[in-house]
Parts: sequence; C-alpha cells; structure tokens
Amino acid sequence: MARIAIIDLGTNTFNILICDIENGQIKETLHKNKLPVKLGEGGINQGIIMPKPFERGIVAMEFYAQQCEDYKVDKVFAFATSAVRSASNGKEFCDKILANTGISINIIDGEREAELIYKGVQLSGILTKKKALILDIGGGSCEFIICDNTRIYWKYSFDLGVTRLFDRYKHQNPITKSEIAVFESLFQKELKRLFSALNKYPTRTLIGSSGSFDTFAEMICYRKFGNDIYSQQPKFELNVIDFFVNHHVLTFSTVEEREKMKGLVAMRIDMIVIASVMVNFLIRRLHIEELKVSAYSLKEGVLADLSEKH
Repeated sequence: MARIAIIDLGTNTFNILICDIENGQIKETLHKNKLPVKLGEGGINQGIIMPKPFERGIVAMEFYAQQCEDYKVDKVFAFATSAVRSASNGKEFCDKILANTGISINIIDGEREAELIYKGVQLSGILTKKKALILDIGGGSCEFIICDNTRIYWKYSFDLGVTRLFDRYKHQNPITKSEIAVFESLFQKELKRLFSALNKYPTRTLIGSSGSFDTFAEMICYRKFGNDIYSQQPKFELNVIDFFVNHHVLTFSTVEEREKMKGLVAMRIDMIVIASVMVNFLIRRLHIEELKVSAYSLKEGVLADLSEKH
C-alpha cells in the first residue's frame, strides 16, 4: 500500500487530494483541501504570473508540502494547468516550488488536461453508454470532451477560462444585458470547433466537471432543500429549469448580494456570473435537455490514470 498526494495547481484554486492506494485502487481518502490562490490574477492575459499571485502560489505549495509531511505521504504528483503553461515565468514559478518544497511540478497541455478530466468524470460513475459533453470551466481555459463511458470521441481546450474573461472584459455590477450579449457573441465565435464536432457526435447531455458547477449545484440545493446535499455525493443531476432560475438570480445580483448567497464560496463571487452566462448560452445553443454535475475532475483523473498504469 502507498500513500499519495495529488495536487492540481489551477488558475484560481490549488487542490490537494491525499489517499491510500493498494493494487492501483483507492483504499481510503484521507484528506482534501482547496486554496483560493488566484494565480492568474492581473496577468493571465499578459502571459505572466504577477508578483502577489506568484507569492501566494509559493505559500500555498509550502502549506501543501507540510500537509504531505504531516500525513507521511510516500509520493506527490503535482500538475499545473493554464495559468502556468501560458506564463513566461511559469518555469521560474515551478523551479521556486521545487527549491522550497522538493515538489516537482508537471506542466500539462490542454489535450492532456482534457484527457485527465475525462478519466476523473468517468470515475464518478456519471457516464453512460449515451454520448455526453463534458465541460470543465477553469480560470485560464475550458476543456470540452465529447464521450461516453468507454471512450473519448473528441476533446479540445479553449482559452476561455473565467479569470481570463473577467480580466479582459470587466463587467458592471450587476452585469448588463449588453455585456452578456458581448460574451455570447464571443462564445459563438470562439467555439466553432465545438459546434462542428457536435454535428458529428450529437448529444443533448451536458456534464459539468467540478469547479463552477459545484457552486451551481450547491446554490440550487440550498435554494430547493435548505441544505447542501450535493457535497455528499460524487455525481448529481440538475434540473435545467433550476439552472435557469439560478442564472437569473446571479445575473441580476450585485457583488454585495452574492456575498450573502448560500452555496456561493467567496473565491467564486466575482467570476461565477461569467461561468453562468457561458453555461446558459450553451444550454440554449446546444438544446441541452440533461444537465449533470461530476464532483470528480482532474485530480481524480490522475488517480484513475495511475491505477491504469499500475
């Protein structure tokens, strides 16, 4: 049996998962945590990690290194995505982490990221024989995967992450109809590859992978049931109408109002509106009938990948 840690260095959050594995299978999950590092803040569109986010990232990794030591982890697998791979000082950032913590960072490209996200979602048990479209909304990029429970038909990583969009298109508080129209025009233009792929591999099922979709599910659960039943399970089915209601609330809300909303964590208050605008656009544009959420994503995909290699 081995004790491993998987660390996902995302554009907004750094996630850690510590578990015991035996014969390539998870025996016990010991610890999970996420830190709102906001690594892409202020520099995502200039291709640089700015000094303050740079320092926050180092501090976060030092904290995770200490957690790995406390849990007596045998092996650490750390992966960096869009903010690091697109930054001119991304290698410098990874070198500093290695020097300070001894943790080596694997910078993965968008194609590999999409593959690992698929494996994580597959592990949740949410996929069936029917084709589905997976969407992972990151801070720097968005990964789209057309798949079923046995294979990937098509995948692509678009530089349309919510941090990137928030930084480039500052919107009013609350967002205006004209600003929403600008975003929707952008999505229509930039997602042509996706629309073309869906003509070849049609589906009316959208599966959101963790992140912003966790927040949508939690907000809807609090509104409908008064508690967060979503967080107790790896997969969840949302009613499309419930999403539309939640979207309406978000797009008419101010930052101050969102700070008081149950299920909406502080680190997503600024950018959740853009994420909601994107999903709302896709549901209407693609005539989505089924909307599901997988709590599993990249870090669980790394676990699945390790199991396959074992």
